Amino acid sequence: MGRESARAVRSSADMELTGFLDGLATASELEGLAVYRSAADGLAAMNPDVVIDFTNAAWTPVLAEAALEKGVRLVIGTTGLDQAFLERLGRDCARRRLGAVVAPNFALGAVLMMHFARQAAKFFDSAEIIELHHDGKADAPSGTAKATAEGMVAARGRPFVRNVPDREPLPGSRGAELGGVTIHAVRLPGLVAHQEVIFGGTGQTLTIRHDSTGRDSFMPGVLLAVRRVMELDRLVVGLEELLGLAS
Repeated sequence: MGRESARAVRSSADMELTGFLDGLATASELEGLAVYRSAADGLAAMNPDVVIDFTNAAWTPVLAEAALEKGVRLVIGTTGLDQAFLERLGRDCARRRLGAVVAPNFALGAVLMMHFARQAAKFFDSAEIIELHHDGKADAPSGTAKATAEGMVAARGRPFVRNVPDREPLPGSRGAELGGVTIHAVRLPGLVAHQEVIFGGTGQTLTIRHDSTGRDSFMPGVLLAVRRVMELDRLVVGLEELLGLAS
């Protein structure tokens, strides 16, 4: 995702790529630009307006602190970030009047899928989510699946009705649960990022599905966030607000 983002930035006439940050880097240069292991040192040397982060939940807080300290805005696609960090980030952004965007998914189709699921949640009592990703993904369920379920429960205003089997010969076969929404995580080589939300009602089902067949699908959303974060003086979670989608 870092290299894909770098290519997208380089292909944009209104942006300039200044370098790379990688806490685990073994090389000092990548694609003709410097690679810094220290977030603070790298930001001081590069002096960027925005830093794009697709790393992990251990590195992101370190990067965020260093970025805000230097007046650098953030576009974060890292998943698995806990609520305590997001609340702290929100306070820091507001105090410094600096923009940041944190999104579980930058694919515009995925954002629309989540939006449509919130609308449907008001009309169905039962729902399940199947998310499918490549076998190198570190977390399960995905941040998108978790955010989708949370949004559905909030839109519905109460938990969904969930089937609980009388017997479960293989424990865990019904999947995880969030607010009555069952979430299944598939991890296989050959996949990129896919999710379907299935609603069930009397005599009918409704399926909303989105497929990312390549990582380039995330780049229009990333570039949108980079441009819009320069206009923000606070934290925005999700792309919905930037796209004008009201829940």
